[in-house]
Amino acid sequence: MSDMSQTHGAETQSPPSGPVLAADGRPLKHSLNRALRRQKMRALMLIAPLLIFILITFIAPIADMLFRSVENQIVEDTLPRTVAVLGDWDPEADDLPPPAAFAGLYRDLFIAAEEKTHTRLGSRLNYETTGISSLFRKSGRSMDDVGEEIVDTIEATDPIWEEPATWAALAESAGSALPDFSNVWADFARVVRADGDDPAEENPWEVLHVSLAEDLRAGAAAEYDGPLKAELGQLTQALAGVAPVDYVAAMEDVDEGWSDPAVWRTIRTYAPRLTSGYFLNAVDMQLTDQGVAQQPEDQRLYLMLFQRTLIMSLTITLATILLGYPVAWLLANLPMRVSNILMILVLLPFWTSLLVRTSAWKVLLQQQGVINDLLVWIGIIADDNRLVLINNATGTIIAMTHILLPFMILPLYSVMQTIPPTYLRAAKSLGANDWTAFWRVYFPQSVPGIGAGSILVFILAIGYYITPELVGGTTGVFISNRIAYHISTSLNWGLAAALGTILLALVLLLYWVYDKLVGIDNVKLG
Repeated sequence: MSDMSQTHGAETQSPPSGPVLAADGRPLKHSLNRALRRQKMRALMLIAPLLIFILITFIAPIADMLFRSVENQIVEDTLPRTVAVLGDWDPEADDLPPPAAFAGLYRDLFIAAEEKTHTRLGSRLNYETTGISSLFRKSGRSMDDVGEEIVDTIEATDPIWEEPATWAALAESAGSALPDFSNVWADFARVVRADGDDPAEENPWEVLHVSLAEDLRAGAAAEYDGPLKAELGQLTQALAGVAPVDYVAAMEDVDEGWSDPAVWRTIRTYAPRLTSGYFLNAVDMQLTDQGVAQQPEDQRLYLMLFQRTLIMSLTITLATILLGYPVAWLLANLPMRVSNILMILVLLPFWTSLLVRTSAWKVLLQQQGVINDLLVWIGIIADDNRLVLINNATGTIIAMTHILLPFMILPLYSVMQTIPPTYLRAAKSLGANDWTAFWRVYFPQSVPGIGAGSILVFILAIGYYITPELVGGTTGVFISNRIAYHISTSLNWGLAAALGTILLALVLLLYWVYDKLVGIDNVKLG
């Protein structure tokens, strides 16, 4: 009996086996995980609209800018045959590439002229070598003149060669017997269909005549086994008395620029689909066929602009601290009735257009302006020795300090409002004078506001371009002005993207340095 009771006691004290179950009979752990996933999905659905908006309006443009800084597809897409030949060309061994490169250039340029993409390519390469843009424009207008004798001979041999349907039938039956012709016909058909037309109803390009003649001279008529075999035999005999196209001489007749080795080296250097050339140009370097080299001294601009932008942005930030700190202290410590009036004056510039404020500074700062007139009137300066305050770095610093001053005052004010005034009274009661109480007690507590205002003002200043453009002249403009120039005027978006990417990286680097030295946790807005 005692043995049975002991056994029953051991059974009642043993822990339950198996997982804990929920009310629905499922394991409790699985039920909790499922409920947690549902909560996360609901939270994700709530933030999804904002997330999509940020991805479309912020992340996607930045990603596109980063890609444009290295993207270089236009060269290979526009000149595929030329690029293929130039890959085996050694510029150090031969000044000019082989005749095959000129032949490929003729075909590529003819097709590009029909697509009207040769001018875009010329503009792209003109960023690297001046004069290439006009070379491509002029050459595109003259491609029809190459091989005129061949075109006339083919059309005079048989009237069927004047019919677009004949060329379409030849393309369908060409196979591998007419490689050059088939290759060019593919581009012809693509361009014609892109315009909404039928290749069998459009007059063939002159380059198709030249390509067909090249295939026939290579013995293509014997390999061809289609419905136009007899006609191709007649063409072969007729073309025997016509000299083949000398592509080197033909392209040099179109423009003497094609005899310049620098043009061909530029095409070869910038043939890859991705390039570092934009970033090199952005730091006053250049990509050549022999590697990376410095820009000529008279063309080095961007490193100086980056340096000027950093120095002037830091100067503006320091100026706003010196001018904004006393104003913020007054706002935080004066009676509410007076501080409200001062706050209205601080916010008043936000109610005025930035362009109007900058234009007002142009009136104030010019040599015959209000400030110089006042200084002459009170006798500080002579009338024939007026200060030059406009169209230079001084004008930019003055105008931008005024414009960005509220962005320093507001963070400082919000932090100073949280500093109890009893701290200063306690310090003075312990024997500290006014300066010691301020420097040892009040100022350290206002540092987070200085940090927040400094970051805000500096980041705004480093990207400003309207104010420096209007009052900066040639010595007061920022790198952002050059970026705006390349986007809207020179249309060199690749270089603008590279400059913007470097500026973004520079700001992130300074942000990291600030975090290491000061600590981003010390930045507060109250």
